[in-house]
Amino acid sequence: MMQSPPFIRPGSLIRIVSPAGAISSPGVLESMVSRLREEGYEVETGSHSLGCHFQYSGTDEERLVDLQEALDDRKTAVILSSRGGYGTIRIVEQLDLSSFRRYPKWVVGYSDITVLHNLLQVTGYQSVHGMMCRIGFKENVFPSESLESLLQVLRGEKPGYRWPSLPQNRAGNTAAPLTGGNLAILYSLTGTPYDIDTRGKILFIEDIGEYLYQLDRMMISLRLAGKFDHLAALLVGDFSELKDNDNPFGKDYREIILDAVKGYNFPVVFGFPAGHEMRNLALLLGGNYQLRAKGGECSLKLLGNR
Repeated sequence: MMQSPPFIRPGSLIRIVSPAGAISSPGVLESMVSRLREEGYEVETGSHSLGCHFQYSGTDEERLVDLQEALDDRKTAVILSSRGGYGTIRIVEQLDLSSFRRYPKWVVGYSDITVLHNLLQVTGYQSVHGMMCRIGFKENVFPSESLESLLQVLRGEKPGYRWPSLPQNRAGNTAAPLTGGNLAILYSLTGTPYDIDTRGKILFIEDIGEYLYQLDRMMISLRLAGKFDHLAALLVGDFSELKDNDNPFGKDYREIILDAVKGYNFPVVFGFPAGHEMRNLALLLGGNYQLRAKGGECSLKLLGNR
């Protein structure tokens, strides 16, 4: 069993940092700070949360300092990443988890933050794939469902999700620990010290902005690396803003995924609302889940946090 940081309570401290890309609009972060305070939590931001150094929120050293301070701070209960982008992999090997092990806290984010999720999983700690600040508002509507699902997981509750089944699903019913995150990041970390173990797990994947042929390459590479050999199930989230060449690839992303796993008999379930869209339901990485896909409905139920 992976270790779970302490669950949050009213007054718990949430620290927002930017370990990767720069936030283009300060209002996005400020709105998240206000909302979390309305929910009854203390909120602090890293020194470079609103910084900008080319496409990053700061230099490698600045981003590293902010993240390390958050990991070391015994009062911090949650480290919430402001956004993804690119850059976390540039600082991950310099992180020191010695204080974190004494005072573990929740790390929250998705996309490029999959680097941190992998780091914590290979170290033996749970974390949360959930909404950040950058995709927080659209037409002045705050995604309260996404935030509420995140806070439920952080409070130690066990949310259950249901969504319509898709024709491409491979039906099944399994209970197993959940792992995964952004497909491109998982692919990039294969063979590194931050490569996750998928054996006996439900693997969750999502992505954005990739060419279809790149998705095919990544899925085949995971297969060649043995990531599907002992998988309990494959859970597929949002694949947003995908691109194709003028000479079409000839398959959509669901067909690419199914082709890569056609030699296996584990369930493959599409359509889970998590990834780079407004509806981004929280997933406890390292938590035990029941995944069902049968008939016209799919469900995912968190069985245990510890």
